[in-house]
Amino acid sequence: MYDKLISLENLFISWKEFRCGKQNKTEVQFFERFLEDNIFAVCEELKNQTYHHGEYKTFYIQDPKPRIINKAIVKDRLVHHLIFKKLYSIFNSSFIFHSYASRENKGTHLAVKNLSKCLGKVSKNYTCPAYVLKCDIKKFFASINHKKLLELIENKIFDRNFLWLIEEIVGSFFSPSIEPLRFEKNIWGGGVKRK
Repeated sequence: MYDKLISLENLFISWKEFRCGKQNKTEVQFFERFLEDNIFAVCEELKNQTYHHGEYKTFYIQDPKPRIINKAIVKDRLVHHLIFKKLYSIFNSSFIFHSYASRENKGTHLAVKNLSKCLGKVSKNYTCPAYVLKCDIKKFFASINHKKLLELIENKIFDRNFLWLIEEIVGSFFSPSIEPLRFEKNIWGGGVKRK
């Protein structure tokens, strides 16, 4: 699985998908200026398991409420895209039907349409009261337990090299609400293992 995932062909396909709508961004243009060199370098790092995720740039936006954004550099976001595509193909079928964000053939418009259908049914064609709970988990991504997340992933993925890469990405983000992962060399030869 891992060798196919990190192939040059797959990296170039992921780049093409990743850059959509971002062509005017300076950092994307800079990466693309030396695209082949950059892709070959990422491929080599992934192959040799010498890839290390860089630091995140943190900034604030108003969307409409204030949000903290932690943005990785382009090289790392390319690797994120590569991993996301594979994880999506593995986990998508296990998601509940009414999960709409970041899923193919789903999205906000379908969510609203299906909510309207459900409300019509539950309210007996809008003749009885119906209730909807709209909620948000405060700082959800910053509060995900990394150890638990990786355990869930390990239940579906058995390729040790792919698990190494996932651990590298997950372990790259730290928030005060998350206990950081500590790594040690493992028996896989070059991979890492959570303590």
